[in-house]
Amino acid sequence: MSAFKNLGVHKEYIKAIKELGINNPTEIQEATIPALLNSKIDLIGLAQTGTGKTAAFGLPILHKIDVNSNNVQALILAPTRELVQQIKKQLFKFTKYVPSKIFVEGVYGGEKIDRQINELKRTTHIIVATPGRLIDLIERGEVDIKNINTLVLDEADEMFSMGFKQYLNRILKYTSGKRNTWLFSATMPDEIKRIIKTYMSADAVRIEVNKNALVNANITHQFVKTSIKEKVNVLINLLERKSNQRGIIFCRTKAGTQNLTKILKEEGFSVDALQGDMQQKERDKVMRAFKNESLQVLVSTDVSARGIDVHNLGFIIHHQLPEKLEYYTHRSGRTARAGKTGYSIALILPNELNRIQEIQKELGIKFVEINL
Repeated sequence: MSAFKNLGVHKEYIKAIKELGINNPTEIQEATIPALLNSKIDLIGLAQTGTGKTAAFGLPILHKIDVNSNNVQALILAPTRELVQQIKKQLFKFTKYVPSKIFVEGVYGGEKIDRQINELKRTTHIIVATPGRLIDLIERGEVDIKNINTLVLDEADEMFSMGFKQYLNRILKYTSGKRNTWLFSATMPDEIKRIIKTYMSADAVRIEVNKNALVNANITHQFVKTSIKEKVNVLINLLERKSNQRGIIFCRTKAGTQNLTKILKEEGFSVDALQGDMQQKERDKVMRAFKNESLQVLVSTDVSARGIDVHNLGFIIHHQLPEKLEYYTHRSGRTARAGKTGYSIALILPNELNRIQEIQKELGIKFVEINL
């Protein structure tokens, strides 16, 4: 008997997820699916990316759709178009064997709004959206989400750190009423606590996945002491050692990203940059090359790396340590996904040692110093 069947998932969904290679529920799926299937509740899930959240909220949403109604019944908000596209694709795959069709539309910036308006004129049961584009459509009167039953905020902390706060407040106000809200976040900054207090039920169910491990346990954390002058050489040395793996190098600034990409290209490495002022077309092109492995390394700022979900990344390198602690969690969490292992390596200057100690203490992880 399937472990998913025990959670209450219908057999046609089990057949579809099995084909996707999902046989055993992850910790978050085990905790959330039965709770969400069996009752109308608000839910707060503390979970990293890469823990199987999409199925955790996606399967219960699909089970709750009334296919005889043409209303939009569920809304899923996510920080980036990549994540929106990914969630939409997964929901579509989950419904492969469901007898009556469930219609899912993706709504995000960087694409012509008219096309999305036309698509929304058809029957739509579930909308997956980035907050900005959704507000645009609501204001034009092209979307009505007043009667939704379920609102999901996926990667809520990422949406806040990307500046979507006002949009989120407006959307939440707009849908208030009988909806249930399911919020997923890797960290719990004050702004999220405020949202929970204002818009969610006081007896919302709280689920924390491996609560002591804010950072994925399959990641090995290392640091290398270097100087500003030597940093590039240390980096080149690291990349040469990891020449058979893909990874991401994080820089704090856009200028730093461009500069480093240029140097590494001249050294003959297969690298490209992801940064703020790229056109969406270019960004998609770089991401495609990275995903199909014709590109080995991405150099990126924190904001530009949002929503990237690429499997089998061997390493993350912090060219500088991030300013915010949760950025360390987000950065390092790009590797070691779906049960794989990975390395998170920080290049630090001698005066940054205390920062390493702070991160260790706050996140409950252990760094190992390496000498190259």
